[in-house]
Parts: sequence; C-alpha cells; structure tokens
Amino acid sequence: MPLKDSYPLYLANEALSPNQDLEVTDKYTGKVATRVAMASPALIDQAIAAAVEATGPMARMAAYERQAVLAHCVTRFSERQDELAEALCIEAGKPIRDSRGEVTRLIDTFRIAAEESVRMTGEVQPLDISARARGYQGMWKRVPIGPCSFISPFNFPLNLAAHKIAPAIAVGCPFVMKPASRTPLGALIIGEVLSETDLPKGAFSILPATRDGADLFTTDERLKLLSFTGSPEVGWGLKAKAGKKKVVLELGGNAAVIVDADTDIDDAVERIVFGAFYQSGQSCIGVQRIIVHEAVYDAFKRALVKKTKALVMGDPRQEETFIGPMIDVGEARRLEGWIEDAAAAGATLLCGGKRDGAMLEATLLEDVPRGLKLREEEAFGPVAILSRFSDFKAALAEVNDSRFGLQAGVFSRDIHKAMAAWDELEVGGVLINDVPSYRVDNMPYGGVKDSGLGREGVRFAMEDMTEIRNLVIRRAAI
Repeated sequence: MPLKDSYPLYLANEALSPNQDLEVTDKYTGKVATRVAMASPALIDQAIAAAVEATGPMARMAAYERQAVLAHCVTRFSERQDELAEALCIEAGKPIRDSRGEVTRLIDTFRIAAEESVRMTGEVQPLDISARARGYQGMWKRVPIGPCSFISPFNFPLNLAAHKIAPAIAVGCPFVMKPASRTPLGALIIGEVLSETDLPKGAFSILPATRDGADLFTTDERLKLLSFTGSPEVGWGLKAKAGKKKVVLELGGNAAVIVDADTDIDDAVERIVFGAFYQSGQSCIGVQRIIVHEAVYDAFKRALVKKTKALVMGDPRQEETFIGPMIDVGEARRLEGWIEDAAAAGATLLCGGKRDGAMLEATLLEDVPRGLKLREEEAFGPVAILSRFSDFKAALAEVNDSRFGLQAGVFSRDIHKAMAAWDELEVGGVLINDVPSYRVDNMPYGGVKDSGLGREGVRFAMEDMTEIRNLVIRRAAI
C-alpha cells in the first residue's frame, strides 16, 4: 500500500502533528515520499516529563498486562506486514525481500519480549556464610530502572527500534525515542500500534528530531538509561555527555571472517556474499575483511568474484534486486573515495567499484595496505577486502588487529580451532561456519573495544533496563 502523505509524531502515547517539517525521501529515486512531524526541544521536554509521570503506573503493571501489550503488537505487525515492508523499502532503500525479512524479525523480537515479560525472576540467597549472619535470609528481584532514552539508526529502522522498545515494555519502563531522521517511518508505525493499547499515559513518546535539537535525550537527568545504536564517534560523544545515567552503546565494526583450508568453499562463498553485500553492506556486522587460507585462496577468490558479479543491482522494489542504493549519495561517494584510495595505494580491484548516484556496485579488493580506511575503519557499504594466511593463530591475530570488536566468523571443521577462536577473538560474538553478519534476536548481541558497551537481545536488554533490589530478613527464633 502507498505511504500516507504525512505521519505524526507520538507524544505521551498520542499522535500529534505540529508540523510536517521532515521530508522522507525514496532512497532509490531521491524524491520526497512523505513528510513527518518534527519535535522541538519543548516537546521533547514534555515527553520526558510525561515519562517520569508514567514511571509508577508502568512499574505497577502486572506481568500479564505487559505481555498483552506486546502480544497486541505481534498481532498488528503480522496483519500489517506488507505495509511495513513497503515503507521500509522506500525509506531505507532496502530490497523488498530483505525488507520482508526485517518485518519478520520485528515480529520475532516483540514475540520474544512477550514471552520474557512473565519471566522476570529473582533469587533466594543464603546469607549464613559465617556465624555473624546466622538467622539471616536474603532474596533479590529486578525492578524497572525508570524512564529510558532510545536513539535508533537508519539501517534497521524497524528491528533495532524494536530491540529497545519491546524490552522496555516487557520490564515496565516508560521511554522516549528518537528514530533516525532519514528513516523515521518504522518507529512511527510502531508508535501507531502502541497507541492502540492500554499503556499508561506517558509510557512512550516517539519523536523525530534534529541532532542539535535532541540534546535532552542524552543530557536530561530525569532519564535513567540511554540506549544508542549508531556510529562510534557519535556514541562515545553521547556517553561523555550522559551524566549519571546508565549507557548502552551498539556501535560500529569492520567485521572479519576466517576461511580455513578445510572449508566447503561453495558454502562459504554463499554465506560470505550474503554477509558482505546484504542490504548494500549497510550493517555494523557486515563482512568487511575476508581472511583466507593460502591453500584455498585462489579457488575461493575465483568463486567469490563470480558470485559477487552475478548480484543484481537496481530498484529495491524488484524481487530480483539484491543490491539497492546506499542511504544517500554522500555515503556512496565517501566509500567510492575509499576504494579509489586503496587502488592508488597498490590494492587490486577484483570487481565492482563503480558508482551511479547512491548506487555503488558490490566491490571486492585484495592486498589492501594497512593504515587505509578501507582496512581500518567501518566501510558500511558494499565493499569487502581479501587477504591470505598460512597460520591459524596469525589469522586470529589479524582479526583482533582492529579497534572494533563486534562479531567475527570462522569457517572451519576443526573443533579445536573453533574453540580457540571463541577463546582468543576480542569480539562480542563468534560464529562458526557462518558469517558475523548473522544474528538471532534472542541471543546476547553487542561488542567490545570501539564497538560498544552492553548487550542487546531481549532478555539481556531487560537486564540493563532493570536494577537489582535486595531484601534481607533477620529471622527470630520461634
């Protein structure tokens, strides 16, 4: 179905259209597709005040009531799958098959949260560890941390918003959210569905805003947690300004995958092409560095280049399209420059490299020298680089030779190497016989080093959004 002419923001559970100031473009055509209301600093302040007022009512919601809200979302998202996928395809330029996949993950994330909302357990703890504690009994439970601030990115505008919103509802935390200005529609449709529920007034606000005007999302002391997904430079800057609140950061990466000598080449190529070029490489866990054993390097390279050249680039609405536009022309031009710099420094361009507007071909290079942005920084686009290794320990060291540490992949049939990778790789997650780009929405997900702080994945986000409250009882003799 077509997009609406305009979309409201959500202030304290209610749709509000103070303006239509934000133009949302079709990322393939570049034309304005719809308009969205923008929140002023005054509106953001009102939303935070409303969240504070909703703190008590949200905390007092029974588990089955929170579960009912989340179950309603699952039902409504399932009914509106085609609409959600179409909006995502337009606002993000994401190929329609990938858009449908993200809608499926949105539904999964809310379903997992509905299940976990009634599993907020604590623990009975013996305290009589010495004579002075004889007769004492302890127990603890988790309680909501309070009003939360969420800032979500453009590349998964549905599911990465869901990974903040759904756990907050599951534990009973009110929240304010700033969706990415380039892709606000997914979060606003989530808001529309939430507005159909009986959440206490002020439980949620979803407020598109300029970066300059959204400072309160970070600095306001009434907010008890900031969860940000986006670039490392912005994320660490927000942490420095966040004050006393808890901060969770899901940031960037330049994920690596090792292909060992015993690997099924066809299988590895199939997965690595997906991992490198899915949604035009605009994923923080997209495959960027491919480290291949010298014994299979040439065969692997031939197969990978052939498969990459066969990818269909074009209109994301077409079923056969695999490579759609990057988020804007500026990002495509930036990455084109990185490719040119690498080639000028001696790297070999194996395929791709051409740009037309926001469209950048799926690109592979080999022998990219150290120190270049394409090797050291996050490409966040349809580019991957190849290198070779002879010693597995050296390959592990090459993966770790990065300021990032989000996820890594290892293709190997050797269980000892798999376990060594799990022990040695400085990342938040290791995937064996698959690409680092793979994520299931109930697993702990997050990184180390410049890739962030904390973990998402519904149950793990719920832990961040709660605090432990202890109870100690001194028992009298009877």
